[in-house]
Amino acid sequence: MSPRLSPLAGWALAVAAVAAGYVGYGWPGVVLAITVTVFWMLLQFSRALRVMKAAAMRPVGHVPSAVMLQSRLTKGMTLAQLLKLTGSFGTRLHEDQGADPEFYAWRDDAGDEVQLELRGGKLVSWQLRRAAPEPAPADA
Repeated sequence: MSPRLSPLAGWALAVAAVAAGYVGYGWPGVVLAITVTVFWMLLQFSRALRVMKAAAMRPVGHVPSAVMLQSRLTKGMTLAQLLKLTGSFGTRLHEDQGADPEFYAWRDDAGDEVQLELRGGKLVSWQLRRAAPEPAPADA
């Protein structure tokens, strides 16, 4: 995972670029700094849309392997990072809109399920729930 830049730091860098552009080149520098900032924002928006489009094409709450998903999770991941990792939207476990914490789950074909808890849009905990083994057939 690449380190994430906080939104406040991103805006501070944009303001610093505009100020540096003005000091270094005057108004053409300001225009260049604003153009670069808008371009960067469009790249981020495009990346988010690509992740959402890919996730929309897959079944909701399904992953190839819940065990592999559980092994790749780290605290602090955002929902966008989780969507990129799982490739699908998770099943929301509680229908309270806007509630914090939020709970999502992904299940694989074997019935194993990973349940995630997000607070403030960041992953704080998760739990792997294994499917109950089917009883062996009795020989008659």
